[in-house]
Amino acid sequence: MKAALALADGRVFYGRSLGAIGEIAGEVVFNTSMTGYQEILTDPSYRGEIVTMTYPLIGNYGINMEDVESWQPHLSSFVVKEASDYPSNWRSRLSLDAYLKENGIVGLQGIDTRALVRHIRDHGAQTGIVSSLDTDPASLVAKAKAAPSIVGRDLVREVTCKEPYHWSEGPWDLEDGYQPRQGDARFRVIAYDFGIKRNILRNLVGSGCDVTVVPADFPAAKVLALRPDGVFLSNGPGDPEPISYAQENIRQLLGKVPLFGICLGHQLLSIALGGTTYKLKFGHRGGNQPVRRGDGHQVEITAQNHGFAVAPDSIRDAAVVTHINLNDNTVEGLHHRTLAAFSVQYHPEASPGPHDARYLFGEFIKLMEKHKGGG
Repeated sequence: MKAALALADGRVFYGRSLGAIGEIAGEVVFNTSMTGYQEILTDPSYRGEIVTMTYPLIGNYGINMEDVESWQPHLSSFVVKEASDYPSNWRSRLSLDAYLKENGIVGLQGIDTRALVRHIRDHGAQTGIVSSLDTDPASLVAKAKAAPSIVGRDLVREVTCKEPYHWSEGPWDLEDGYQPRQGDARFRVIAYDFGIKRNILRNLVGSGCDVTVVPADFPAAKVLALRPDGVFLSNGPGDPEPISYAQENIRQLLGKVPLFGICLGHQLLSIALGGTTYKLKFGHRGGNQPVRRGDGHQVEITAQNHGFAVAPDSIRDAAVVTHINLNDNTVEGLHHRTLAAFSVQYHPEASPGPHDARYLFGEFIKLMEKHKGGG
């Protein structure tokens, strides 16, 4: 079935329907990863986005039931050059097309994804619409222009959990899959769910943490009443500025318990410290972003997924910038000058992806050990 993608600036791409039949709007972005499409589909950070994969063939190892990052896909739409009809992997249970259909995700294939990505790089990420119901260019562009922007929207409330829950699943075991870890948890951690990925939780458990996940608006007073050794601030979708309830909770937790933030958690911590954020032209999404650690020559290859960044001058009085993106010199990490709080913009838990930054979970453990010891 014929389908189309229209951008708010008037550019239209025609291809074939993938997944469910329908029509959906969102911010059109691209991801440069060659693998990991299943994790991308189920990462809550992609809420409200039409994700285009730059690698031309997607779906060749199918979909399994283990490597999901949440309970369902969260992106608005999925755009690829070619979707594999015949996946081959011993863990595969569904094709990409069948999985999208099963979850009601409207997709698109057969367009010139290279031309689309070059257009986004030149003109910036923008609102678009994918449709297999309407292929009239004037109609689609008008709908894209009328669709809401991702800026200023609170998408966190759409993906956060409703009630607190305990997480015990640890990292992957080659023989037995994801396994519970029992008896080796030395630290009690409260994890704020702004759109949390399951592999973050697995890494926390694997590092020796007993993890309780709480909703995004869970009051700081209730967190402190649980007497945690540390608080984790998760990734999540969209613009950090309107998430004022989370910013206020973080302010109340600062100095009382060690804090570790990733992605949106990094941005929210920065705002709580008095910083500001701004929208990137087309964002960082992929598995090969180079980040310089400290003032030396150590470089980490990182997985990233964000469309906003922290303004460096806005947080220099409160925090030290610890990591810099070598592509555009944006802030990738910080540590409070006097308090036990640090964060990174990228994803040390990436799976699949580079493992250069896995040490950060160990840094969180060290921070909690020092805090428990009165240091």
